[in-house]
Amino acid sequence: MDVTAAATAPSVATKSGAKLAKNFDQFLTLLTTQLQFQDPLNPVDSSKFTDQLVSFSQVEQSINTNKNLENLISQTKVAAMSNAVGYLGTDVTTETNRTGLRNGVAKWQYNLQSNADKTTLTVQDSTGKVLYEAVGNNKAGLHDFVWNAPANTPDGIYKLAISAQTASGTDVQTAIFSKGTVESIETLNGEVNLSVNGLLIPIKDIQTVKPSTLSQKSPV
Repeated sequence: MDVTAAATAPSVATKSGAKLAKNFDQFLTLLTTQLQFQDPLNPVDSSKFTDQLVSFSQVEQSINTNKNLENLISQTKVAAMSNAVGYLGTDVTTETNRTGLRNGVAKWQYNLQSNADKTTLTVQDSTGKVLYEAVGNNKAGLHDFVWNAPANTPDGIYKLAISAQTASGTDVQTAIFSKGTVESIETLNGEVNLSVNGLLIPIKDIQTVKPSTLSQKSPV
């Protein structure tokens, strides 16, 4: 995002104000001309001019209100960005099956609503290709999963899929959470997002925040 360009570019309200000023100048020119050439015995009804002037005044007030709103929104965005700085370098968790691979390590958490008899974890790339498959924890609750990718696996976004069933074949309800480190802060469509291992996440979707720890390779 080019902050300098955004700050120097004229706002919609500013453009509207400039257009209104130009139209008002034209109106005054026409009014002066009309008054110069009006019939003294049948002068122009002044109430029409008054109505037009009132209309210009109302439009001008609306534009000023919009300018104030634009300034308020701009200040709110700056404040949101400033508040988000505290997330930089922290480890965060959000509910999504996608996470970013950094230095050959990708981290997730997954939750089983009840005990399972068989749990299978599958790591996929962005095309859906299966890169890794392992047996997961069958106990109900929250579990960590760290994928130690093969050498030369490129950094990027990868997905985790979970299949969990009871002995009778009934599916167990699951939830997947992405874990990673906040690397930068970005705005998208006016909303402040955190770049977590390359994955953009709105601040409102962050569920946990912890001090950053060194990546450690560990088994499932």
